[in-house]
Amino acid sequence: MRWRLNRRMNRRMATGILLAIVVVALVAIAIAGPLVTEQAMATDFARKDLPPSWQHPFGTDWMGRDMFLRTIAGLSTSLRLGMLTASLSAGIALLLGSLAATFGRLLDATVSWLIDLAMGIPHLLLLILIALAVGKGAAGIIIGVMVTHWMALARVMRAEVLQLKQSGYVLASEKLGVGKLTIIRKHMLPHLLPQLLVGLVLLFPHVILHEASLTFLGFGLSPEQPAIGIILSESMRYLVAGTWWLAVFPGLMLVAVVAMFSWLGGSLRKLLDPVSIHE
Repeated sequence: MRWRLNRRMNRRMATGILLAIVVVALVAIAIAGPLVTEQAMATDFARKDLPPSWQHPFGTDWMGRDMFLRTIAGLSTSLRLGMLTASLSAGIALLLGSLAATFGRLLDATVSWLIDLAMGIPHLLLLILIALAVGKGAAGIIIGVMVTHWMALARVMRAEVLQLKQSGYVLASEKLGVGKLTIIRKHMLPHLLPQLLVGLVLLFPHVILHEASLTFLGFGLSPEQPAIGIILSESMRYLVAGTWWLAVFPGLMLVAVVAMFSWLGGSLRKLLDPVSIHE
């Protein structure tokens, strides 16, 4: 019995260590981006279209720019935009999900109708329409992603609040005349924060991919800004010339970052769930 318990604890410790390594790697990319942006934009036509080498691990492009530095700068931009937009979306989900489950059937029905309406429209189409409505660039991406990525998490928050409403301490607080906002703040938020954190992390892959998609299609960031979507969009014009590294390495790095966030969300869910210690 003790051996099994030690094994479970060791697995949780190993997961925690790997989680810390992934977080450090992602934070390092986010911080390194602004530091290398100037070098990433530097052109040198004497070294244009160089294949991958020790000096330029991801090769160079048609303007002699180092693709490794451009990729780091682009991923950093995506991560910083993802942090902002995912946080805003998670805030909307927490607010609407909590209010829907707390303030009566009318508000619950209204929020549920908004969720069904928004989820009935393809994400990318809705993102493009919003980006066109508010103007291209970072503002269009932030507003578009914020408006279109809160629905699934709001449903989770609503279900959690409905479950918490049936708990003994919440029912006792209601009988004692404690206000609904006070109950949410003192009794529900501490239980909702772990779920919110996991949902926030799991939003990142969707946010990053949709930001890259919008930019790739020309509705996102401007071409002079370093972004993965811009790098992939520009590389399409030069693939026929045999410069495969312009798309392959940035694309693999984007997939790797998205995979890290997906694994990070799953690991956080296991670590924060008390039931998982018995698995």
